[in-house]
Amino acid sequence: MPHMLLIHEPVCQRATRSEAEGRAIYDRMLRWGEDLRSRGLLLGAESLASQDKAVRVSVRAGKARIVDGPFAEAKEMVGGFFLVNVDTREEAIALAQQCPAAEWATVEVRGLAPCFDR
Repeated sequence: MPHMLLIHEPVCQRATRSEAEGRAIYDRMLRWGEDLRSRGLLLGAESLASQDKAVRVSVRAGKARIVDGPFAEAKEMVGGFFLVNVDTREEAIALAQQCPAAEWATVEVRGLAPCFDR
């Protein structure tokens, strides 16, 4: 049963760290991901670039609207994700509690489902 662990972090948080601190945090996340992979739980994981480099695209009535980041209204951004395959939602929640990012960000646990599934 695949679940996405989405890392929600404050927008300006990365700027408060030195490069060495950022690298140390990234290394912790990589090691945690490798542990999940070695246990056969990890389907995929990525760290995302800052939203300063992001673009939002929407199309309404056939007209595209493109907005470059940073996004002033955003208080949080998705900083990365782990896609895990576990038997239950409770197992996914337990993994989220073990995720190093839970110490400085929020880890959202969401099951995968088609968009028509409520």
